[in-house]
Amino acid sequence: MSIQSLAHVCIKTKDLAATADFYCNALGMSKRFNFLRKGTVIGFYLQAANTTFIEVFHADEVEPVGKQVLSHFCLQSDSLESLRKRLIDRGHAPGAITMGADHTLQFWMKDPNGLNVEFQEYSDRSTQLTGEDVEVNW
Repeated sequence: MSIQSLAHVCIKTKDLAATADFYCNALGMSKRFNFLRKGTVIGFYLQAANTTFIEVFHADEVEPVGKQVLSHFCLQSDSLESLRKRLIDRGHAPGAITMGADHTLQFWMKDPNGLNVEFQEYSDRSTQLTGEDVEVNW
């Protein structure tokens, strides 16, 4: 028995429509299915690729990102430049693309709920692929 992959992360939102718009329309993910309670949509499952998902549930209140255990999650892209342009074209404000200490291109932004989301594009030197240790300067 072994772990095969991260199946999903779960986020809460006060605005299901804005969250669906961001992840589906701005990022290109697809809604896999809804969660219903007495016929009312209370959440949904978003598919990034293959069996990588984000689970979303409506909440009356959400606590701003602070000292929670989950600091952020990261989505991999095959073209950060295209993704960043798409986000800007849709009115979002992604950060600049930088090279991380792990030799992986990245940019950051907040989703509509204030959650930090990192985006990465692997290179041949990315330590996620090479397994080398990373010396950080932060």
